[in-house]
Amino acid sequence: MSGHHKYMERCLELAAMAKAAGESPVGSVIVKDGLIIGEAIEQSKTLKDITRHAEVMAILDAIGKGYQLAGATLYSNVEPCMLCSYVIRHHRIATVVFSKACGELGGTNPKFNLLTTNELASWGDAPEVIVL
Repeated sequence: MSGHHKYMERCLELAAMAKAAGESPVGSVIVKDGLIIGEAIEQSKTLKDITRHAEVMAILDAIGKGYQLAGATLYSNVEPCMLCSYVIRHHRIATVVFSKACGELGGTNPKFNLLTTNELASWGDAPEVIVL
């Protein structure tokens, strides 16, 4: 099993936990230097806050532990949406790996490609995007 698949398996475990809690089945993991530095499940319904997507919560988890995210890899079983893409870009995460597209709200949607555009100089280069 490749490194990417190992971390995606953890996302799927987290997604199952989210589903069991009545949330959308999304899990996210942040990895830096081969270590999981943050992870989370979707919590929008539980916390009654639309911003509590798994990716944002994983980023907050890593930041809360004192980690810098520049150069890290974010894994999610679902493509980060535009909201999550903004947060990913702000923290200069270098690589994003996901396994399922989320459609018109996805950060790689060509019409609103917040995750992949290089047109916003203040964010620097777009992260590498890997779809498993």
